[in-house]
Amino acid sequence: MKKIYLDNAATTPVDKSVVKEMNKYWNKDFGNPSSIHGYGVKAKNILNESREKIAGFVGAHSREIIFTSGGTEANNLAIFGLVSKHLEVQPPSAGKRHFITTEIEHSSILECFKKLEKDGDSVSYLKVNENGLVNPKDLREMITPETALVSIGHANSEIGVIQPIKEIIKEIRYIKKEMGREKNSLPYFHIDASQSAQYLNLKVDELGVDMMTLDAQKMYGPKGVGALFVKDGISLEPIILGGGQEGGMRAGTENIPLIAGFTKAFEICRKGETLDLQKGLSLATTKEGQRLIEIRDEFFSKAKKLIPQIIFSGDLESRLPNNINISIPGQDGEMLVFRLDEAGIICSSASACASGSGESYVVKNISNDSERSKSTLRFSMGRETKAKDINFLLKKLKEIVK
Repeated sequence: MKKIYLDNAATTPVDKSVVKEMNKYWNKDFGNPSSIHGYGVKAKNILNESREKIAGFVGAHSREIIFTSGGTEANNLAIFGLVSKHLEVQPPSAGKRHFITTEIEHSSILECFKKLEKDGDSVSYLKVNENGLVNPKDLREMITPETALVSIGHANSEIGVIQPIKEIIKEIRYIKKEMGREKNSLPYFHIDASQSAQYLNLKVDELGVDMMTLDAQKMYGPKGVGALFVKDGISLEPIILGGGQEGGMRAGTENIPLIAGFTKAFEICRKGETLDLQKGLSLATTKEGQRLIEIRDEFFSKAKKLIPQIIFSGDLESRLPNNINISIPGQDGEMLVFRLDEAGIICSSASACASGSGESYVVKNISNDSERSKSTLRFSMGRETKAKDINFLLKKLKEIVK
């Protein structure tokens, strides 16, 4: 049976050219980049070249890129690293430290803030509307002199909505000005761009962000590697101690094969992109992005006719090209995943990091409907997805629901 893989938001297969690139560094050029002999120097050069390329893709300086083990570690470093280091030097005020996020963030963000709340800090959750989008102007009432960090996902991993990042940073800068603070002062703004790297413009100057998370496994790169962009002037405390690697920010021998694979994967994603600024979004409108948008929108146009009770989750326009998220009231989402798997269709009912809970907390938050959140399906397309695959999905889904 041919398998149709529609869970690319969880992880993507590694591109063949990425595997080829990584294979150079397993047992041939295998040196430790911290060693001073020839093998080590060669590995160090590869590391430096990779860092410069990644920095170039996002319009940063190479010194602003810290390689990590993936998106989760990068998110943890952004939040806990700031709390541990910068706030000791420059506390927001004499009051309780304050942070802002949303209730639909990835668990690697939410769990960090829950830990801070447990430790006595204050966290505010920016509301999202029924389509999963924040209202940037709400920040005017939420940011206080004690606010140290605002952390919002660039694109949501479950419902695919793209947040208005440029409008958010405008509000943050407006409030800083009202407070009489410099542009580069607290609060800082961090985004998790793990899901958006394939499709959206990630130039940090254009976005206006202070920190940004990247994850190779979401862009046809290897698992176990990612990066955190940290703008010059922001000091973090490392959360992994040991050696002085990554400018002292992340102890441990750098994994050259994975870093080289990450760089190659990112390079492939950035090829041939053009920027479309309609509706304030900076979509990387590659041929691939446009192809997936056409397939995605075809699903939306047909699904309601075939399954009248279906509900679409997330804004239908401000969303990633490859994301389809639906709920079918009266159905069990996880059971539908199993039934579709039997038919050769691979999908999910929620984020992989939240699997097993039986419901999507993202859908529950935007709908305030627990039953709907338990009947959710996420289809995240990829480079191998064809229009005929989605037509087959619709056919099988109709049969299973019936």
